[in-house]
Amino acid sequence: MVKLNRIYTRTGDNGTTALADGQRRSKADLRVETYGTVDETNSCLGLARLHADEHLDRMLGAVQNDLFDLGADLATPEGPKPLPYEPLRIVASQVQRLERDIDALNATIPPIKSFVLPGGSACSAYLHLARTVCRRAERLAVNLAATEGEIVSPEAIQYLNRLSDFLFVASRAANRDGADDVLWVPGANR
Repeated sequence: MVKLNRIYTRTGDNGTTALADGQRRSKADLRVETYGTVDETNSCLGLARLHADEHLDRMLGAVQNDLFDLGADLATPEGPKPLPYEPLRIVASQVQRLERDIDALNATIPPIKSFVLPGGSACSAYLHLARTVCRRAERLAVNLAATEGEIVSPEAIQYLNRLSDFLFVASRAANRDGADDVLWVPGANR
């Protein structure tokens, strides 16, 4: 369990932060940027939940908890020495739950005939914002995984990929199952 007695420690005043395994990295480090963007996604979901119905709110609450798991996963790099504890990692069942939630939400939404612009309801707009931040987190995670000496689990990347799909479908669900979607009209303002 996490216990914080003091919020400020001054240990980051030199531009570094501690990873979960104790090593210090620059606050500009790609790993730190990646889990920071996961945290940013989570904050966007907090805004969306202010406007979500009870069913969608429960799904978003589970995602927010998963995003803390993902942040812990990314903040605990795999190294040559085993850790004295079992690190928290994203697992396949979390990805599978997102897939089930996507399918459940999408079952009542008609197919789209054009790209959907962010908007409609407040909940939908915030979910679109979360989706785009999630896509940035995914790009960063893929970049991190491609960096020599860095390991990111396939499940972590799969989770981010599936989450952006979930957030798109959830945004349509929040727009009365697509009825209030704002559709792109190509060349409409020429």
